[in-house]
Amino acid sequence: MGRTLPRKPRIRLARPSRRPPHSRRTHHPLRTQTRPQPPGRSPLCPNSLGKRSHPSPSLRLPPRIRQRHHHPRRQNSLPRRQRTRSRPPRRLSPRRRSRSRPNSPIAPNVHPAPPVADNERLCTRCSLAPVCLPEEARLARDRQGQPTRLFPADDERQIIHVLEPGTSVGRTGGQIKISRRNQPVETIPSQQIGQLVLHSFSQISTQALHFCADSGIGVHFISGGGRYVGSFDSRTGSIQRRIRQYAALTNPDRCLELARKLVLCRGQGQRKFLMRGSRGIKEGSEELKRAISQMQILLKQVPKVESLASLLGFEGNLAALYFGTLPYLIRAGAAPEMHFSHRNRRPPKDRFNALISFGYALLLKDIMNAILTVGLEPALGFYHQPRSQAAPLALDLIEIFRVPIVDMTVIASINRNQWDVQADFDIRGDRVWLSESGCRKFINLYEQRKQESWKHPVANYSLTYRRLFELEVRLLEKEWSGESGLFGQLIVR
Repeated sequence: MGRTLPRKPRIRLARPSRRPPHSRRTHHPLRTQTRPQPPGRSPLCPNSLGKRSHPSPSLRLPPRIRQRHHHPRRQNSLPRRQRTRSRPPRRLSPRRRSRSRPNSPIAPNVHPAPPVADNERLCTRCSLAPVCLPEEARLARDRQGQPTRLFPADDERQIIHVLEPGTSVGRTGGQIKISRRNQPVETIPSQQIGQLVLHSFSQISTQALHFCADSGIGVHFISGGGRYVGSFDSRTGSIQRRIRQYAALTNPDRCLELARKLVLCRGQGQRKFLMRGSRGIKEGSEELKRAISQMQILLKQVPKVESLASLLGFEGNLAALYFGTLPYLIRAGAAPEMHFSHRNRRPPKDRFNALISFGYALLLKDIMNAILTVGLEPALGFYHQPRSQAAPLALDLIEIFRVPIVDMTVIASINRNQWDVQADFDIRGDRVWLSESGCRKFINLYEQRKQESWKHPVANYSLTYRRLFELEVRLLEKEWSGESGLFGQLIVR
């Protein structure tokens, strides 16, 4: 038989790493673990066996402890998560460098908003255009320009009014759940809700409040008598915006300047509404003409007023002339119970004042929602003083919208005989409130009025009254941001 030669041992060579030496990683020394080796063998010395020039596959180091070539810039003994890299200072592009500016002297440690870019094309697709209002800022500098409306024309989200006492509002998944007595449960997706208004003794759960705060849904409370109670403030951040507001509205001269614009805006709106309503009226036409002329004389003196106390006197005289002649705008064909003689409130004494008071409560709610959306502080105003639970800044801004939103809506509904003098009102002695059916009817009229489009007299573009609330708050903020001149221009034509 032939003699078989012993088979030579097969030698496997370890595959070299495909990475170049300068890109190989360095492992942490604490992670290095060695396997227990037989006596006489060392994994680091391939010549320990004498016959093999490379370690066998069973003696090769695990992947985590293979020897790597160290790069001189990557020799770091700290773990990867604790390493810090020193980056060179970031160089701004010419476009971004033009938007930066030094700190404003308004207040220390306040970061002012950057100026609007000169290139108009940059703002067309910018998501922050409804916040910084670049076209309006350019219009404030150059009144001859024609701005493009980048501010949304309307808010398609719903405003949910919960009127029934005992109704509970909760959350189920990504929806708002409304449970009324003896009625099926109603669920509405949160993306379709902009505000949640709770009237009378309706309830809301803590989970629903947290969900509304996270989803940007405003929550407001109105009493059973139609009085605005308050709003759920879920703001986070915007501290720099409020610091600038504090620094601006603690200046008496600036507050007086803004108060003059406010009184002129409200007084001119009241006067022009009387002029519009006096067309075709025979009874009381002389009283209307006399009041309109007297209001014109008072309005010419408003820019010369030197103190807020004197300005309050002028505003009181304008309001007395306005409400003294407002009953003449009610047509003769209206129900006699809907007529009134003067303005009264807390509580209202007649049906007309009940409608006006409830409308002002809803308007104050919307103004508060706009202030909280922008991020300003409602407790600090420039005209009204903090002497009640109502926010002074909201009381300031409500003066702009009283006539076009509430007064005109109430007068038009009375002249159209849209009210049931018995079913829509709850009369208790000399006090008059709206009933549940009356509240529903007024809310429908009020929301329809807010959905009507109106062309801004200065910006020359149309948008709904609902969007005008937020736009006017942002224009007020621009008064102390170096882009003034557009606030307080909403005057009835």
